[in-house]
Amino acid sequence: MLGSVRLSPAMTNRVDWPMTDDERAIRDLVATWTAASQAGDVGAVLGLMTDDVIFMTAGREPFGKEAFAAASEGMKGMRMEGASEIRELKVFDGWAYLRNHIDITITAPGGQPIRRAGYSLTILRKDDGRWRIVRDANLSTQRT
Repeated sequence: MLGSVRLSPAMTNRVDWPMTDDERAIRDLVATWTAASQAGDVGAVLGLMTDDVIFMTAGREPFGKEAFAAASEGMKGMRMEGASEIRELKVFDGWAYLRNHIDITITAPGGQPIRRAGYSLTILRKDDGRWRIVRDANLSTQRT
């Protein structure tokens, strides 16, 4: 979701081996998502996903791009801080997946901070030379 997100570029782009152009492009997509989220740029974030994207989160029915946009608009004014680390990234002929660990604290104006952490699994598809998110399962849970 959108808000002000501070994720360390060193964490989102940490890599210990030579990368292919596709791997770099996907890591750049993650960095762009982070920057757009920090800026509250819902349109830029929506541009990083396919029109048929599906998001899955615990305790909720899967939802698409329109519901994501509405939820993001509802988070304007919230502050998010945290870290993200790509733990695994695999690319196959126009498709890719990444396993990511996230640890984020969200604070509503005048509210108490809420920390969520855990893994996400994201499937991406390359359309017209651009990588986009097609499925995302966020398994993060509230932490104390």
